Amino acid sequence: MNDYILLVTMALSFILTVVISPILIPFLRRLKFGQSIREEGPQSHQKKSGTPTMGGVMIILSVTAATLISSVWINKEAADVHLFLVLFVLLGYGLLGFLDDYIKVALKRNLGLTSKQKMLGQIVIALVIYFILNQTGFPTFIEIPGTSFQLELGWGYAFLILFMLVGGSNAVNLTDGLDGLLAGTAAIAFGAFGILAWYGDQNIETSIFALAVVGALLGFLVFNAHPAKVFMGDTGSLALGGAIAIIAILTKLELLLVLIGGVFVLETLSVMIQVASFKTTGKRVFKMSPLHHHYELKGWSEWRVVTTFWTLGLIFAVIGVYIEVMFS
Repeated sequence: MNDYILLVTMALSFILTVVISPILIPFLRRLKFGQSIREEGPQSHQKKSGTPTMGGVMIILSVTAATLISSVWINKEAADVHLFLVLFVLLGYGLLGFLDDYIKVALKRNLGLTSKQKMLGQIVIALVIYFILNQTGFPTFIEIPGTSFQLELGWGYAFLILFMLVGGSNAVNLTDGLDGLLAGTAAIAFGAFGILAWYGDQNIETSIFALAVVGALLGFLVFNAHPAKVFMGDTGSLALGGAIAIIAILTKLELLLVLIGGVFVLETLSVMIQVASFKTTGKRVFKMSPLHHHYELKGWSEWRVVTTFWTLGLIFAVIGVYIEVMFS
């Protein structure tokens, strides 16, 4: 029965996104909510200027609706705290991204929220999550993937939650730079966590949510694959980053997020290495960061970069699922 619900949830989320998108995209275009392209970015991206952004709204709407419908279907008596937490993070970080996008496209401030404003919002949401988990007696240990070794963190678990939610949302945000890049890699990562949540007999709502995200992202790819008709913006990328982090936390697969989300980790590391190198030596390690821009400037086509990163993300996900299923 649960297998059937998971498949229905993914299909429902996909259909909702495909139906909502043709309505929302022209609406965003009429509002002139078009993407502003940074001058310091690859020159080939200038032709994308004006493409409707804030498409993350359609992802969030579809995921929320599909998750609630399926959750009510299997549990008509009471809402599960895990369901509240995943939706709170999705909507909270999505709202933060929406404000950032709105300031950029409507108020014509290209940088959106200041870094301090954005960080404050991310931290507040993370602290709320920790408070709720702490009140429910959520375990504060982490487990080494593929082993039974557990390390109790105690109150230090609060810092892990803070690091995962803030770091995860920013890492995923950095990956959103090419048509279909984030939608594809995120769909793979969420799919892996959805499988592990189901396999590990975790709370069914967590698995439902993860696969609802997969369905929405596949539906979004119909319009976001090259050449993109819409971008998800920070509305989508921040929401997705926070969402995958809370799933890893609730399934007690915190460390496995580093592997399954390997593409996001590499993108973030490339930025950190680039900044550190330039500040200390005045030289750049990459032609441009994040990493996907480096390969663009090396002459790779946008589609080649995207499919290569998708493949890499799939390899990371398969390895992560294999380790957890075979050795835990």
